[in-house]
Amino acid sequence: MEDRRSEIVAAEEELIEKAKKDGVETVWDRKAKMKVQCGFGLAGVCCRNCAMGPCRVSPVPGKGVSRGICGATADVIVARNFARMCAAGAAAHSDHGRSICLYLENASRDGQINIRDEKKLAAVAKRFGIETEGRDIYDVAHDLAAATLNEYGKPHGNLTLPTALPKKRREVWDRLGVTPRAIDKDIVSIMHSTHIGCSGDAENILKMSMRASLGDGWGGSYIATELSDILFTTPSEVETTANLGVLEENSVNVILHGHEPVLSEAVVAAAEDPELIALAKAQGADGINLCGMCCTGNEIALRHGIKMAGNFLQQELAVVTGAVEALIVDVQCIMPSLAKLSQSYHTKFITTSPKAKITDSLYIEFDEDNAYECAKQILKEAILNYKNRDREKVLIPHEKCDAVVGFSTEAIVDTLDKVVNSNIDQLQTVKPLADVILSGVIRGAAAFVGCNNPKVEHDGPIVKMIKYLIAHDVIVVVTGCAAHAAAKAGLLLKEAKEIAGPGLKKVCDLLDIPPVLHQGSCVDISRNLQLVGELANYLKLDISDLPVVGAAPEWMSEKAVAIGMYVVGSGIDAWLGVVPPVTGGPFVADYLLNKMEDDYGSKFFVEPDPDKAAEQMLQRIESKRKKLNI
Repeated sequence: MEDRRSEIVAAEEELIEKAKKDGVETVWDRKAKMKVQCGFGLAGVCCRNCAMGPCRVSPVPGKGVSRGICGATADVIVARNFARMCAAGAAAHSDHGRSICLYLENASRDGQINIRDEKKLAAVAKRFGIETEGRDIYDVAHDLAAATLNEYGKPHGNLTLPTALPKKRREVWDRLGVTPRAIDKDIVSIMHSTHIGCSGDAENILKMSMRASLGDGWGGSYIATELSDILFTTPSEVETTANLGVLEENSVNVILHGHEPVLSEAVVAAAEDPELIALAKAQGADGINLCGMCCTGNEIALRHGIKMAGNFLQQELAVVTGAVEALIVDVQCIMPSLAKLSQSYHTKFITTSPKAKITDSLYIEFDEDNAYECAKQILKEAILNYKNRDREKVLIPHEKCDAVVGFSTEAIVDTLDKVVNSNIDQLQTVKPLADVILSGVIRGAAAFVGCNNPKVEHDGPIVKMIKYLIAHDVIVVVTGCAAHAAAKAGLLLKEAKEIAGPGLKKVCDLLDIPPVLHQGSCVDISRNLQLVGELANYLKLDISDLPVVGAAPEWMSEKAVAIGMYVVGSGIDAWLGVVPPVTGGPFVADYLLNKMEDDYGSKFFVEPDPDKAAEQMLQRIESKRKKLNI
């Protein structure tokens, strides 16, 4: 299989050079202007939680100011800042889940909001103790909406946790006092406790960080994924194409960017409206070319095969092509720079959510009660803008790659069931996966998640590490921006088995799958949790016993911090390629990188060198196998 990396880099550099010629700046220009970033901030020892500060304490023990004005030590300040990152990250993904709950609440047989997966509705309803036998599915859906919304603010008890969570892992959480209570409750507790004059114990603050993060991974994000499947169908294998080369010279190019599928699903449906297609042709275009970016790109690719335009660091480059009529966004990971940048081209930058208003954008609030007509209105803005495209400013890269996406947990289980048809229950159908891992045909599994970061080579660490692991018979699952990176590099093609190790290649041949499985957006990391949880349950183990690892080589967002915490809290080691802002707190850094393993059976690894990180991941997998005597 050919190495596509050099062509991908060349295509991006061509657009970056075009941006300079056009007199516009990109994220890389702004990164360069920052020069040397604040050492106190990088170490996490700057506190501005009250007006006595900001306080900056020395990241070097015994040198300089050792306490803030209130008396907070470096460890307390670092823990507070880390906890607030977890709270913000958990809030973002869990609020995404809340939006889906509220959407389900309005589902009706005769309206625009319909149930697409009745089987999954019944399964999730059962988990929440909702009766389904002989009942109308929409009555069940409304009860489920009420039950899941209650998980956000229930005053007593703990979250209703998925059955995939192994009993042994729940016992770890109970022992440590980090079992999630209610999603919002645990987020608010962090904000309260990190207020001036509250918690001054770094270890306790880290426990609160874990509890809120687990509430996101096994609560808010899990709910978001399950209800999205119910409303918009559970993904299964589908073909798509990735990278900015998916833009078309003679079509109305529309890019959907953000995270919540409610908007994107409506726009996907509206883009097929004969009235809008006719309008596009009347403007001189061949038609409407709808593409997705970031997590929305993953969502609509895995359900509809919509083309994937790119990940986080490509959003500005999409506009720089000069070929995008509209960039339509909802929430999260949207650069405010898009508003000014779009003014240098003909692109309409359309914001739709009151949670993410951006100055100088065209704001059209998305009306969920009238979703289809609202989506048509937004698309009309794009279509009527086609005539304003300046052909002399257009540069569409040729680089693009086909990909196979849509491997939900159910899709993976169905594929495995073709090998061993058990027809007993879902746990039994992971037997083939358990068998190939226990036998050593596959050494283990790795999940690659998260963002891009201009501090490192775009997509480089993700692609390099994945290639190393699959060459050593480690099957890989990808979500979020890491999924885009893998798609562009050709790693989501079935032909990628040719660079896999002999064991993994044999499995790919047998199951007719790629060695790297696309599982969706960042909230869909819950699919990763479900799969490893089901595997651990089948083997009667804890997740921490399994030869599985996780990595976020290019992370940058607060959501990624919460994800990292709930991944490690679930018993999976996590590798970070960008140093988190905790180095100024000796206890905090030592706990996350070392002592955390005593509590959770897993920990963080920070390794910016992708070669070393991949080697460490494989070593960890082999050490887990040795402990299991397999």
